[in-house]
Amino acid sequence: MVLKSSFILFCIFSFGGISCIAQHSKEQTMFQTSQPWRPTLDNRGDVAIIYGINGNPTDKTRAVPFAQRVHSWRDRGYTTHFMTGIAWGEYQDYFTGKWDGVPHMDEGQVRQEGDTIWHGHQVPYIVPTENYLAYIKEAHVKKAIDAGIDAIYMEEPEFWARGGYSEAFKREWKKYYGFDWQPQHESPNNTYLSNKLKYQLYYHALKEVFTYAKEYGRSKGMNVRCYVPTHSLLNYSQWMIVSPEASLASLDCVDGYIAQVWTGTSREPNFYSGIQKERVFETAFVEYGSMESMTAPTGRKMTFLTDPIEDQPRDWSDYKKNYEATFTAQLLYPRISNYEIMPWPERIYEGWYRASANSDERIRIPRHYSTQMQIMINALNHMPVSDNQVSGNKGISALMSNSLMFQRFPEHAGYSDPYLSNFLGQVLPFLKRGVPVSTVHIENVEYPETWKELKILLMSYSNMKPMSPDAHKFISQWVHQGGILVYSGRDNDPFQSVQEWWNTGNQSYLNPSAHLFEMMEMTAFPQTGEYKYGKGTVFILRNDPKEYVLSAGGDEELVKTVSTLYQKKTKESLCFKNSFVLERGMYKIIAVLDESVTNEPYIAKGKYIDLFDPQLPVLEIKEVSPGTQALLIDMDRVDKKKKSQVLASSCRIYDEKSTAHTYSFTGKAPVNTSGMMRILLPARPKSCTVTNNDDRLQSTVEWKWDASSKTCLLSCENHPDGIAVSIEW
Repeated sequence: MVLKSSFILFCIFSFGGISCIAQHSKEQTMFQTSQPWRPTLDNRGDVAIIYGINGNPTDKTRAVPFAQRVHSWRDRGYTTHFMTGIAWGEYQDYFTGKWDGVPHMDEGQVRQEGDTIWHGHQVPYIVPTENYLAYIKEAHVKKAIDAGIDAIYMEEPEFWARGGYSEAFKREWKKYYGFDWQPQHESPNNTYLSNKLKYQLYYHALKEVFTYAKEYGRSKGMNVRCYVPTHSLLNYSQWMIVSPEASLASLDCVDGYIAQVWTGTSREPNFYSGIQKERVFETAFVEYGSMESMTAPTGRKMTFLTDPIEDQPRDWSDYKKNYEATFTAQLLYPRISNYEIMPWPERIYEGWYRASANSDERIRIPRHYSTQMQIMINALNHMPVSDNQVSGNKGISALMSNSLMFQRFPEHAGYSDPYLSNFLGQVLPFLKRGVPVSTVHIENVEYPETWKELKILLMSYSNMKPMSPDAHKFISQWVHQGGILVYSGRDNDPFQSVQEWWNTGNQSYLNPSAHLFEMMEMTAFPQTGEYKYGKGTVFILRNDPKEYVLSAGGDEELVKTVSTLYQKKTKESLCFKNSFVLERGMYKIIAVLDESVTNEPYIAKGKYIDLFDPQLPVLEIKEVSPGTQALLIDMDRVDKKKKSQVLASSCRIYDEKSTAHTYSFTGKAPVNTSGMMRILLPARPKSCTVTNNDDRLQSTVEWKWDASSKTCLLSCENHPDGIAVSIEW
């Protein structure tokens, strides 16, 4: 029964009985936590994802009972979802035999040296056997649904490439392939088969668990939604982890993903122009892009995650700098407006980290950073989907596949791919020149949406292999209809000859590209040059893509070739620049690149509010230097300029009321944080008062009027119970 447009009433079958809970239907922003509600954690996202029936393996204290944690957040007005790991978790009762009377320590992922790969105490990374999946369904998913949870997140389906030696894995090998296990270190073929099985095991695991969740939910009259929080394909490939990734987007039981992209993934070093270093913004941009392209053709929901800190202990200034980079990167995808605003608010608001890079002093999050962070996440609560596109030439994409994860470990025949340069070597030369390169997943080529607006496809089989010949049919059709394919590769890596579809059965190709080239009426190994096929073009470059980035100037031939082909195709030149700019509603997002075509800053002129500055200054000129980013409110693009409204705030705004001469609202945010608000008003205020929930006026309130923007800057102290702001003019 619908109470209001923004609320839904439904019955909760909890551990303690049945209760009715009113929930917000809006689910634009969310966060995950293993903790019960506390005033320090009340960040005011729409959804609190409660982690683990038994908590999180990294929790140092015994978890508060699940039902108690759920209700503590519901009582504060949050919608509640459920998340737990599929490859690891607080599952000691399974491994020690408490659940079914049989120990299962042999089901962990094991390295060649014979040691288990652990996630926590008595928590190994798991080989997902049928018995383990039965445990996950019964002991975790069922209990969450019984508690009234209608959204299930099974996170991080991860099988380490260096694993694959346990007895459980050997049994799964025999079951899947029909012949005895073969050690992956002995040959490229064994490595490929081992990683393909790891991929298949977690594909099957998620299909099994989610199918059960939906069926069990229906038996209780519930529509249970199922999501996969996962690192990007780029990051898993870099970190040598195997996961089903893009293939899940076509399963009926998968409703969407959370793109787990943050400083910890995006600071993975890479090569460009012969220099190895961290390129956090650029890597994050590609990571988010690879996640968006996974689901755009299939219509699944995508939620982007950022983290104001990261797993590794560093200093607060480091966290802030890289948070701005990843935060900006996610905003440059205007079709995505669902966000996980933070994982683990308990470690953000209550954690102790270095005060500075050169200090051993540990402090809680500084007020200036918590204020800025809350301004940023409150902007996400209002971030609109937009038809606008990021600045730069459109229509250039790089092909990627799940099999990027299959060739990473171990190395064979001395063939290496440092920092995944055989993929990034196709992307960074254009990204660094201000061309917003996108990605295409070979798993999605059958969907017409994949090819929409695509002009040039960059492709290589030096870093991956096609898992099915069907993909070549769609690629060749696209070229025949006028597409441009730029293929880079020597096709001499040791994985070209693994036993796969292109060299088994009736097929006898030396490498998979020969099959594609034959379909496009070319020789099996065409030399460097341009070839016509139907209305389209194929251009061959006999370089592995890593050669474009491992040395200075190595990308010149690639860039020249693509520039020429783009000019012929579109009748417009590639525009090289050092910035990306996007407007989404009233927000202006800017990222300026270093190592680019110029070292000049980007200068924005107008009337702006700077959301990366906790003081929320009003600026007429914003200068953004190379290697930095900006998030601005453009005052000229504010909707309903005559309406009193909070434009930016470090607390979430509720219960707004306006009269001819007054404006009032309630603001909520965690305790021990500063309230900073930029408020649009029709005239200079006569008074601004802030009242705590105990009806006492705050005595430290300050406000300042800016006549040029007709805004009032108000500062006060936040509280999760709400502060009442009243303005009169």
